[in-house]
Amino acid sequence: QVQLVESGGGLVQAGGSLRLSCAASGLTFSSYDMGWFRQALGKEREFVIGISSGGGMRYYADSVKGRFTISRENAKNTVFLQMNSLKPEDTAVYYCAAQYGSKRISSFDADYWGQGTQVTVSR
Repeated sequence: QVQLVESGGGLVQAGGSLRLSCAASGLTFSSYDMGWFRQALGKEREFVIGISSGGGMRYYADSVKGRFTISRENAKNTVFLQMNSLKPEDTAVYYCAAQYGSKRISSFDADYWGQGTQVTVSR
């Protein structure tokens, strides 16, 4: 079965950095757009950042432009989220997702989800 396993979350001070990883198995990874979403306590899940199946296109939520980057290594079935200049408002559970097809990844259309990893940014 398909599994997406996130890692790398934790506690960091404002202004710091974290790198999240998502290891995928059970799917043809290179055929899937990958993305990261987050859900803060008491809020709805929101899109953060996405990358096309071949890695040539990236798309970002306005709130993370210039601070977060996404990359993927198709040979290792892994996608990464590099988060710099973290702010307390970035605190959330971060989820990795996979979506088959040519549309940009979205919460509605994503086919598979990871279990999430907590990111906490202190002031």
